[in-house]
Amino acid sequence: MDEIDNKIAKGAAWMVSFKMIDRGLGLVSTVILARLLVPEDFGLVAMAMILIGALQLLMAFSFDVPLIQNRNAGRDQFDTAWTLNVIFASACAAILASVAGLAARFYQEPRLELVIYLLAVGFAVEGFSNIGPVIFRREMQFDREFKFLLGKRMASLLVTIPLAFWWRNYWALVAGQLTGTFVSVALSYYVSDYRPRFSLKAKVELFHSSKWLVMNNILQFLNGRASELLIGRLGGATTLGVYTIASEISTLPTTELVAPINRAAFPGYARVANDLEALRNSFLGVISMIALFALPAGVGIATIADLMVPVVLGWKWVPAIPLIQILAIYGVIQALQSNISYVYLATGRLYYVTAVGAIQFTLLISLLIPGILYKGATGAAWAFLGTVVLITPVIQYLVAKRLQLSSTAFLARLARPLAAVLIMAAVVLAMKHVLHRNDETSSYLVALVLCVAGGALAYSVSLYVLWRWAGSPHSAERVCLGKIETLLQRAGLKVSLT
Repeated sequence: MDEIDNKIAKGAAWMVSFKMIDRGLGLVSTVILARLLVPEDFGLVAMAMILIGALQLLMAFSFDVPLIQNRNAGRDQFDTAWTLNVIFASACAAILASVAGLAARFYQEPRLELVIYLLAVGFAVEGFSNIGPVIFRREMQFDREFKFLLGKRMASLLVTIPLAFWWRNYWALVAGQLTGTFVSVALSYYVSDYRPRFSLKAKVELFHSSKWLVMNNILQFLNGRASELLIGRLGGATTLGVYTIASEISTLPTTELVAPINRAAFPGYARVANDLEALRNSFLGVISMIALFALPAGVGIATIADLMVPVVLGWKWVPAIPLIQILAIYGVIQALQSNISYVYLATGRLYYVTAVGAIQFTLLISLLIPGILYKGATGAAWAFLGTVVLITPVIQYLVAKRLQLSSTAFLARLARPLAAVLIMAAVVLAMKHVLHRNDETSSYLVALVLCVAGGALAYSVSLYVLWRWAGSPHSAERVCLGKIETLLQRAGLKVSLT
């Protein structure tokens, strides 16, 4: 039990480190590109990516999940998974190219057709990615996966930004996307010595294991991208561009930061899936870690959005402020629920995930259409927030039943971070009220820096005091403080925090 939890913690540390670097680079990239390009450029590429996402549903079998779950999976299973990925990617790329003209007419954007043709090529190439790196996750070798993922990220970044300076249009985004795809495929063979072969020996086994995953992936797409399809059709490229950037900024510190923790937790859950007590304890430990980071990050973004947007993105992105504030709170709630689906995946209860996804999509559509019609992109943001608030009791009931959790066990893991984050929000709001701001960007910059520093200090101190007051329990706070102590000791400083 302790060994699995330690591996989850180490894996989470590697994946969080990658995600912090990745999203840090992504934030820098977004800021630079937002100043070089206009919302219409982002909206145009987003239109193509919606179509690509829809077609990816045809190959949404998530074969990596049964490969990780099944400790006995061998060459037959891995080769079959790779072969099926190649077949489906090639077929989807052909379909994508064939509907490029229709998509351009649907969106009334002639420029979209050529963009889709080029991205279809990348789609086909991506299907040839080596299946070998899945072994890194199954064996919980997250240090190797860290290097692989970071290499993919850097390749795209080093192409997109220089081309944006040069071309100043959406072609820089397209070129960066294609470059990232080609380098990703090459790296997958460089970092792993596994060499797949064409084979379909295990196709029945893999399809049987993945049938619920297909439905779940379809529902995830609909729950995540349905709004963009409607916004792009009803509001055009500029409105979609504002929504896309708002969504990117607001979810950077929550869902994107939590994703690597979930990625590291899943193989650990799979190993203790038959031990209810061990699975329950691991789950609660992971939830504690997620709350520790997601709560301050999301609430922090919501409280400083009015300062951040003018400074970071520029005044042309001011309409994104209310969207960022709403979606940041949505991101916090969604992040706290996201790990639950991995419990169902590890224990083979995939139909739970599908059922919840179906209910969530029904709620979303019922709120989304009137929201967009009456309030545009802001209405869409409110629809997402309303949906996640309404679905939360259902999700909590199901996981409590599956893991035999008491009614307060989940909430107890949120108590200290939630109290600390409320103190942080109060401090930031008070600082914003006191600080004098005018329309000068430099004044906003000073206020932003002071509010971020003050909020971070308020959260850290409050959380530490609350943890000490609770008797310094073995918890996510202790794990993080232990890591900090180790780093300080390596630097020659003997400090005791625990």
